[in-house]
Amino acid sequence: MKEEQIVYRVLIVARHIIKYCNEMNYPVSNLKLQKLLYFVQAEFLVNKDEPCFPEEIEAWDFGPVVPEVYHRYKVYGSSSIPYINTGILGRISSPDRIMIEEMVDQCAKYTASQLVDITHNQDPWIKAYTPYKSNIITKKSIRDYFAEDKRND
Repeated sequence: MKEEQIVYRVLIVARHIIKYCNEMNYPVSNLKLQKLLYFVQAEFLVNKDEPCFPEEIEAWDFGPVVPEVYHRYKVYGSSSIPYINTGILGRISSPDRIMIEEMVDQCAKYTASQLVDITHNQDPWIKAYTPYKSNIITKKSIRDYFAEDKRND
């Protein structure tokens, strides 16, 4: 029997990433948060064949962006986002939390600018990006790219 997949609201995933980054002393700006969400989504699509969150990721000038999260945290500009306990963290299953945190750990060594450069060299962003236009980076393009990348490891 296949385990039922839980799909989380992106703001719940973002809050968990911010909380974890603050606990681990990883600086996380809105720009970096956007890239972390992209890589977390890729991890779920490849390893669970399901998205982590249903919201779309768009190809913006500085790489992949989830607009809802961008607008929620843009008040922090390029500063690190503090974790503020609102009491509404949402429940993320333990295996999913581990998967999210492992991806954050892998990306922690990179600056936001380095993550932008990495995503700018990946097909999902390249194929979706059009200057001055918000285009969706499809979940299929993310899954296909990272699944192929995984096969080449």
